[in-house]
Amino acid sequence: MIIQFKHKEKNYEADLSKPLDLSIPLFSGDQNPNAFHIDNPLFEPIKVGTFIGSVLAGGGCNCENLKLNAHGNGTHTECVGHISKERITINKTLKNFFAISQVISLLPQQLENGDFMVMNESIAKHYNPMADAVVIRTLPNNESKKMNQYSGNNPTYLEPTLGEFLANNQVKHLLVDLPSVDREEDGGALATHHAFWQYPTNTRLDATISELIFVNNEIVDGFYLLNLQIASFESDASPSKPVLYKIKEL
Repeated sequence: MIIQFKHKEKNYEADLSKPLDLSIPLFSGDQNPNAFHIDNPLFEPIKVGTFIGSVLAGGGCNCENLKLNAHGNGTHTECVGHISKERITINKTLKNFFAISQVISLLPQQLENGDFMVMNESIAKHYNPMADAVVIRTLPNNESKKMNQYSGNNPTYLEPTLGEFLANNQVKHLLVDLPSVDREEDGGALATHHAFWQYPTNTRLDATISELIFVNNEIVDGFYLLNLQIASFESDASPSKPVLYKIKEL
C-alpha cells in the first residue's frame, strides 16, 4: 500500500508494505534485555480446575497469563505519568500515532566519573526541525542490545539539556535504544525525563519517550514516517511497537 501525505507544506510518499520494526521481541524468561533489577517476563498457561491453557499439555486451546513490567522487560513507550503525582496514562495521552521521525546515530562520550552520556551538543548538530520525533541509535550498535543485562551496570544515558533542547524544538516523541534516558541511579531526579516533558511547570501531555528499542544497522540515518503502536493500557507505560517507513518527497 502506497500512501501520500503532507507535512510542513511538503508532499511525501511512503510504502506501508515495507515496515522497519524498532521493537525487540519479548519472550518468557531471560532471553530479553533487562533493566532496573525487574523480574523477567513470565508467560504461562492458565489453570482453572481441570482446564489448562496449553494444547501441548492436553488443553483444547492455548491461553497464557502474561506477567511483565513495561519499564524493564523490553521496548516500551511512556508518558509523563511516569514521573507525575497525578495518574496520567499512556492510553489517554497518546492520540496521534504517526509522526515524521529523524534517525540519528550518536557516539556517547565518557565523563570524568566513568559514565557514558549522549551529549546535547551532538544532537543539536544533527537535528532537523522537519522532525516531530527523534530516534537515537547509540554507537557502537550490535545485536547484543536485544539481550543486554543492564541492571547494576550503569548504562549510557542522555544529558538533561538534550531533553530540554528537543522539548524547545517541539519534538513530540523521543525514542532511544537505552533502558532509560536518565542515569540508572540518580536519587530519583530523572532530570532528562523532567526536561523533555517540562514537568511540572509546562507539562507536555502529548509527548512520549520510548526506551529499549533496537535500530538495525540497515536503517540509515535520515527521515522516516513513524507509526508508534501501543497496547491500550491505562498505565504510565505500555509495551510498544515503533515502526518506521521510508519516505520520498514528491
